[in-house]
Amino acid sequence: MKALLAIVFALAVSAQIRSQEKLITGKVTSATDGIELPGVNVIVKGTTTGAVTDFDGLYKIKAKSSDILVFNYLGYATKEVKVGNRTTVSVALEEDIAHLDEVVVIGYGTTRKMSLTGSVSTVSSRTLSASQIKRKKQKAYHRKLANQIQSSSIENALQGKMAGVAIKTANGNPGKSTQIRIRGMGSLSSQKRPMVVIDGVVRYYDALERLNPNQIQSVDVLKDATSTAIYGSRGKNGVILISTKNHSERKAQAPLYIVDGQPVKKENNYIIESIPESDIDSKVQYGKGDAKEKFGKIAKHGCVVITTHQGNFRIQNNESYAVIEENNFERTTLSPLSTFSIDVDKASYSNIRRMINNGMAIEPDAVKIEEMINYFDYDYPQPNGEHPFAIHTEVAQTPWHKDTRIVKIGLQGKTFSYEELPPSNLTFLIDVSGSMSSQNKLPLLKSAFKLLVNQLRDEDKVSIVVYAGAAGVVLEPTSGKHKEKILNALNGLESGGSTAGGAGIKLAYKLAEQHFKKNGNNRVILATDGDFNVGASSDKAMEKLIEAKRQSGVFLSVLGFGYGNYKDSKLETLADKGNGNHAYIDNMQEAQKVFGKEFGGTLFTIAKDVKIQVEFNPNKVQAYRLIGYENRMLEDEDFVDDTKDAGELGSGHTVTALYEVIPVGVQTAYLRDVDDLKYTKPQIVSDYSDELFTVKFRYKKPDGDKSIEMVHVQKDKVSEASEDMKFASAVALFGMQLRQSKYHNNSKLEDVLALSNEGRGEDENGYRAEFRRLVSSYQSL
Repeated sequence: MKALLAIVFALAVSAQIRSQEKLITGKVTSATDGIELPGVNVIVKGTTTGAVTDFDGLYKIKAKSSDILVFNYLGYATKEVKVGNRTTVSVALEEDIAHLDEVVVIGYGTTRKMSLTGSVSTVSSRTLSASQIKRKKQKAYHRKLANQIQSSSIENALQGKMAGVAIKTANGNPGKSTQIRIRGMGSLSSQKRPMVVIDGVVRYYDALERLNPNQIQSVDVLKDATSTAIYGSRGKNGVILISTKNHSERKAQAPLYIVDGQPVKKENNYIIESIPESDIDSKVQYGKGDAKEKFGKIAKHGCVVITTHQGNFRIQNNESYAVIEENNFERTTLSPLSTFSIDVDKASYSNIRRMINNGMAIEPDAVKIEEMINYFDYDYPQPNGEHPFAIHTEVAQTPWHKDTRIVKIGLQGKTFSYEELPPSNLTFLIDVSGSMSSQNKLPLLKSAFKLLVNQLRDEDKVSIVVYAGAAGVVLEPTSGKHKEKILNALNGLESGGSTAGGAGIKLAYKLAEQHFKKNGNNRVILATDGDFNVGASSDKAMEKLIEAKRQSGVFLSVLGFGYGNYKDSKLETLADKGNGNHAYIDNMQEAQKVFGKEFGGTLFTIAKDVKIQVEFNPNKVQAYRLIGYENRMLEDEDFVDDTKDAGELGSGHTVTALYEVIPVGVQTAYLRDVDDLKYTKPQIVSDYSDELFTVKFRYKKPDGDKSIEMVHVQKDKVSEASEDMKFASAVALFGMQLRQSKYHNNSKLEDVLALSNEGRGEDENGYRAEFRRLVSSYQSL
């Protein structure tokens, strides 16, 4: 009997142990190269308990011995591991070959930018002929060569002519079929041959062996993600586009194609011919006379109008950015005041990171130096008074110019824990149009929003509105207590159709207003690539719409995804006029930063319409220029005008502004002579000879209409640059180099790396180390 009781007792204790939760830690890495994976979702199977790996791939989660951990990461196969008796569970995730369109492959080197895609190499018939005859000048030999059909002739002609394209002989044996490999595809699939398109018709790879090289007009090689965007999975190993001379002659007489209302250039007609019949809803052909009458001279050879099922066919890299005119030096005696709105947006940095990582050329207007600087945290003091932010200023020697000084003005918003924040009324407004189908858009968006959902409290509520050809409500307001219901609604989203952005915004605001929480956090979170093409689509129309909607007290945050048709200018306008912020999410690491580390600042505004006005002392400062903030500049009189909109500051947000100043008495080529004024004589007051500048701040409380002013005076004292000053200066210098600024004083990327290394600091999250890797990557391109 005692033995039986002992067995029962042991089983009971064992069962109790198994039912108890314990802390599980571990690291998630890539099975391919062992690199740590940040942003991996770790979920206890069958529950809503989850965690996300940090920058070093580490995670912590509470689970029972009987639980199963599910590891999920975009581009990798999901893995399940039973906890058992372990307290450390580390896994290596395998690449998911079934989702090859999640991999962006770039051809590096000297390429010609095409409207079709960001990574195209081109070889003309002249180049092909030159590589074929190579030192063979005899006409007889050349005629003989033109009539030969050799299995390796085209491949040999391409050898060494295209960056990112490798040509090799199989097994190293002469006479064997050569192989063409588009860079980066070697390890992804056993079938590595690129797709071949000749005169717009998809052909077998072996067709290259039967093609006379002297009949080739040009060869284009697509090497990036646009290959799959145009040709689907068939283009996953790259695409070789060959145009023959006969086809080029016929192309001049080709009809105009209009696809989903978008005229297509004749050089892109091969793309039209490759559209699967299953994707075409209707096709109408017009003769020469009717086409010219209906569409004008552009259709003088006829016209074919095609409508696809999705209604959103794209063939161009159609990103758009607002034009930026760099701030110049201003003479203090003529213009002593500098006035601007704060900017807490950080989209420019992550967007530039995406371009560099993908080997793309950097669009100068995509470089917003203030957003690059503000991407990083700085060691500013927390506010301890009545105001919601603290002020920090610093003056040092400019690292890229020995005759100027650099001024740093920093704001630190008061940091609230998530438990201290008021209840949230969140409306997710999600673009599910056809342009969002890529893996770096809607699928990434879903994974990112799951990070936010897993942090919701019971008192928080979430609604989901989607828009494509029309707008609709997917999820009525649901408590954060029911996370599984919210996650199921997200998982069910699919892309397709056009982009009725205006209708979606109106519906989202209507829902947010109906469930408005007084003294709460009421916010619409828009997630899109910014490609509005139905209804109110212009920046001005959207601006007016959002200005009207913000009167309701509902704030707007805007998250950008994807590339190819990313509309940065439109999204920035929406966030700016909607009293919110704009972020660009290029990977799960960035999603973790936005929805994890900066969760409170993303959702909770502590001060709105924050303006800065700096008055420089002409006794000390000959001239100054604000680095960045070009599209945030205000008129001097706007500073005291409470009707003028300005930027918002969130919980824990920091804002940093840099000025470069020229001291009095310094001779510089940056300033040109100005004639003396006839009617006005500048009088300089000498009472404040020890002051360099005075900076004023105005802000409103989130629910207020009247601004509050703060004043801070900076003495004329140059100090040794702090680590924060050095790092912020390194980021600014890199931005100036990317923008090809006339003020970076012939500095080099090596200067950026040296300066950022001096300003590395503690770097708890590794963001500054990532910046240095990014600069090194750009240096090697």
